[in-house]
Amino acid sequence: MTEIQRVNIGEQHPAAYKALIALSSEVDAAAAAAGLDPLLVELLRIRTSQINGCAFCLRMHTRDALKKGESPDRIAVLPAWAETGYFSETDRAALRLAEAITLVADGHVSDEDFNAAAAVLTADQISAVAWLVTVMNAFNRVAITSRYRVGN
Repeated sequence: MTEIQRVNIGEQHPAAYKALIALSSEVDAAAAAAGLDPLLVELLRIRTSQINGCAFCLRMHTRDALKKGESPDRIAVLPAWAETGYFSETDRAALRLAEAITLVADGHVSDEDFNAAAAVLTADQISAVAWLVTVMNAFNRVAITSRYRVGN
């Protein structure tokens, strides 16, 4: 049986993809303005991509995080962040919120998860995290649907 070639949806509708890239740039600026650490931003992208199983985005953002100075140990234990001492209170609040947003179909963003974030993060930071995760989920879906290749 022959495999049907996947449509690269970013190439098929380039204006939509460019709009997503522009949104991502706007969200990056909002995250910086909110005072989110650039390393945390990359960790949020990696964790979202781990949950979604997006190999393309995982490779890209792991490389980006390492170039920015992120610790290989923190990246290695990211799926088990809650069980380690590697992450600050801010990191933990943002990661918890990121997971809740990414797993929204599993019960929405609970009051417990939101309140845990709100106890540590400012309103600007909560919004920036939510937008970062929303955009990363969109990029994951573009890459997964289009079957962006990783490796051979």
